[in-house]
Amino acid sequence: MTAPATWRNWAGTASAEPSRFARVASEEEAAALVRAAAETGSRVRAVGAGHSFSPAVVTDGTLISLDHLDRVEWVGPEEADGAREVRVGAGIRLSALCEELARRGLALENMGDIDAQSLAGAISTGTHGTGAAFTGFAAQVRAVRLITPDGDVVAASVAQRPELFEAARLGLGAVGLLTAITMRCVPAFGLRAVEAPMPLGQVLESLPEADGPVATNEHFEFYWFPYTEIALTKANNTVRPGEGGTPLPTWRRVLDDEVLSNGIFGATNALTARLPVLTPTVNRVASRLLTARTYTASSAAVFTSPRRVVFKEMEYALPVEAVVPALREVDAWVRRTGENVPFPVEVRFAAADDVWLSTAHGRATGYIAVHQFHALAHERYFRAVEDIMIAHAGRPHWGKMHRRDAAGLADLYPRFADFLAVRDAVDPRGLFANCYTDTVFGPAGR
Repeated sequence: MTAPATWRNWAGTASAEPSRFARVASEEEAAALVRAAAETGSRVRAVGAGHSFSPAVVTDGTLISLDHLDRVEWVGPEEADGAREVRVGAGIRLSALCEELARRGLALENMGDIDAQSLAGAISTGTHGTGAAFTGFAAQVRAVRLITPDGDVVAASVAQRPELFEAARLGLGAVGLLTAITMRCVPAFGLRAVEAPMPLGQVLESLPEADGPVATNEHFEFYWFPYTEIALTKANNTVRPGEGGTPLPTWRRVLDDEVLSNGIFGATNALTARLPVLTPTVNRVASRLLTARTYTASSAAVFTSPRRVVFKEMEYALPVEAVVPALREVDAWVRRTGENVPFPVEVRFAAADDVWLSTAHGRATGYIAVHQFHALAHERYFRAVEDIMIAHAGRPHWGKMHRRDAAGLADLYPRFADFLAVRDAVDPRGLFANCYTDTVFGPAGR
């Protein structure tokens, strides 16, 4: 297929001019493209929804879309707790995956708030949701199927090629082209969402407490608009069978999620881009427009929200005890400099896991994500926040904007060298590399 003149990601933070672009219809077709690229010395990258903010997809070689590899291939037997393994095509969008699982009485145990990503992209970049007892997507992966640099299709899991499995389930596609992913899925469940504005100071003081919102809720997160003292909190907890619950009225969903969170929010961001002096006032108004609400819905409907206002994002994973001091430092910097920041800061939490390149590897984690409206400059803001996060041993989200390189990242991940050893053994010529992977991992076959 003829390559598009220019490929751009959703946020406009990365673009590419591939020499070849193909939407493959089968695994065999993808393998043939990989072999052809290897023969000509070209490079190969896979593309999904383009929702990463980092240049993870960028290539001047062959760009392969996995969009048509989106079918449910197999559903495993029921386990003791009702969970099942489900193998799906790697290109399936999270929204479509949730629909397919729901038809089978299943669900993902945790999700982030955006479901536009492909499954391969989500696991390969370390996408996560929130919840002190829950891990990110990659830790829910039980097996993968991928195409190696010689065009072979291989399977990997904890029991079969375990080191390749570890490197493939979160590795920016640097060890092969993912074509199928087996996820551990749980019985479908509902969530009761309690959303309410609270004083920021009260939220921060309660975070470390044994009876605080992180410890007492299954899923807790909050948003904070700079220049305000208000946090918009969201606590989600499983609805047990027979507990029932009240769904969100359609008018309220449309008002909150479409009119306020997208329509008016987009307009106010455009206004503050032209008149920065209004930002503190606009943020104070915005933090009060979304009032408290409580509702019950399916897990996917509660976890995810429509995001139509285009923004740029950087997110860092910190030891959970560093979240409060780091956030206070961000607050102080914004107020001191008067930086124009009309977008809220998002704070989430995750359990420690053992995935080699997971940002939550080996430590209970808090995430601080900063955003900037796409029409506003982000460099000074992101640089200052990044310096604060680095000082607190922060790990950058692999799919979001940051300035770190292999030299600065290696010491943050106990299994970094193990990942590089697998990458260099599987792909010593860097067929699946690009400038971004060369930066964050170092060139292949060093």
